[in-house]
Amino acid sequence: MRAVVVRRFGGPEVMEFAEVPIPVPGPGQVRIRVAAAAVNPVDLATRAGVLTEAGVIPPREVLGLGWDVAGQIDDAGDTGFRVGDPVLGLRDRIALSLGTYADYVVLDASAVAPAPDGLSPVEAATLPLNALTAAQALDLVETTGSVLVTGAAGAVGGYAVALAHARDLHVVAVAGEGDEALVRELGADEFVPRGPALADRVRALVPGGVDAALDTALLGLDALDAVRGGGEFVAFAAGAAPIPLRGVRVRNVWIRADGERLAELARTLPPRVADVLPLAEAGTAHERLAAGGLRGRLVLTP
Repeated sequence: MRAVVVRRFGGPEVMEFAEVPIPVPGPGQVRIRVAAAAVNPVDLATRAGVLTEAGVIPPREVLGLGWDVAGQIDDAGDTGFRVGDPVLGLRDRIALSLGTYADYVVLDASAVAPAPDGLSPVEAATLPLNALTAAQALDLVETTGSVLVTGAAGAVGGYAVALAHARDLHVVAVAGEGDEALVRELGADEFVPRGPALADRVRALVPGGVDAALDTALLGLDALDAVRGGGEFVAFAAGAAPIPLRGVRVRNVWIRADGERLAELARTLPPRVADVLPLAEAGTAHERLAAGGLRGRLVLTP
């Protein structure tokens, strides 16, 4: 079968299309015939070696790419799934030689969820990493008051806005000026265009500062300054957590696969597809994601 792997770090040109054996599931695992795999910023960081340099991924001779997957169960083993079941899932073990940019992938059954009726594989593939990241980030926040979401028009940020709104939090969304209608539709109560003096503009809307911030845009101290003293701050990447000034509780969200939670999210959150490309154009997809400006995820189809 075909799989996209990297044996050295660099730009999109280092990605290789390799012929590898079809993986065999072990106890408690399923094999999925991949119909769609989303492209995420973490894939670009893996390919470029950023995560290895940061100590998140140990040195490996071969690394697979891709976290998100949607497709059909090809081998159900003893898991309770059935061959042919439409599913979506998340690969959260990233130091492996095979990812979801492939014809087949093996996952723990606990990382897989049934795909809701009416959701295509392309749509389903945009949900696992982004929806679970947003949900698990909100799990770290105890406030029942106000929350700032940076990067609110992005894939993770948009889901964070929607989920925070569903929790009846007062949502202050930061995004580009042209994204106000989108983020308000997702559930934002207040909108602040990204740019200089962010904290001052947020505090003009929420005197004293917001109770918590979900910093999906990795603004760091600029976003922290918008949080009240003793508030909460969630960072979304290794090394992105700012110094916990003014007693703000700073935490990182470290994503984990959760098929049960994913099933719930897939029934309630809208898919966000930016475009669809064949797996052979994975390099182009990486270039487009790096260029920015996408609203949703690029999806690769074998």
